[in-house]
Amino acid sequence: MGCCCKDEEDYEAAAPPELRQPLNHHHHHRRESPPSTDLVISPMNSNFSALLCKDTLRSILEKLPLADLARADCVCRLWHSVAADRDMQIRAFISPWKLRDVVGNPTSGSFWRDNSLSKFAISHRLSRGDSVASLAVKYSVQVMDIKRLNNMMSDHGIYSRERLLIPVSKPEILVNSICYIELDTHAKREVVVLYLEGGPDGNLNSLLNRLTTERAKRRVIDSLKRSMRTDDGTALYYLSMTDGDPRAALTQFSEDLNWERHVGRL
Repeated sequence: MGCCCKDEEDYEAAAPPELRQPLNHHHHHRRESPPSTDLVISPMNSNFSALLCKDTLRSILEKLPLADLARADCVCRLWHSVAADRDMQIRAFISPWKLRDVVGNPTSGSFWRDNSLSKFAISHRLSRGDSVASLAVKYSVQVMDIKRLNNMMSDHGIYSRERLLIPVSKPEILVNSICYIELDTHAKREVVVLYLEGGPDGNLNSLLNRLTTERAKRRVIDSLKRSMRTDDGTALYYLSMTDGDPRAALTQFSEDLNWERHVGRL
């Protein structure tokens, strides 16, 4: 095969300096001078052109786990412009759990930097007979974990809510599922919510309706507390039993109180 250079002198003149050295150059001169480190491949080496090409950089970064992708985002402006791509972040977020998709936009970009299992929760719509203990048994989680996630001080808090968020204890439940990013009003943080039955539409509308009447409901509860001379939990319990009717709640409380007094005399 021919060469583009006419003779050996032309070839040596055209070759880069590092290719002009003998193969055993470093072996012969090890004592005189240490090997050059100019050709070390490093993200901070601006001479390494492969890491300065966006297409090549994207093909590399999209294979990184979420934690490493977050670190790459802080290397330089070029890396940030690639690593901050929302589609790439979502793929890295859902990859470990094999989710089908994540729906919703978080309020902060830092949301995507953590995809630990504690970020996920199951939405359980409360029905009559539910208790924190029974839900803990049903979903194989601890009672305190449910209370902590939902900011519940006592078991009575369940009666003032339409749903509870349940921590995910088995990652396989997330496989091939669609989750929704929601800012839960009770948990007071953004959570990736999994609905085992149906979707979030009805629940979200209900939560929004409850937010618009939160102040009015607070005034009703305060009034019941004064009339009953009791705490928030008890007032909320009787209010939920009577479908939000404060007069019926006060009547039911008075009947229960009279019954307790009557039984105490026997």
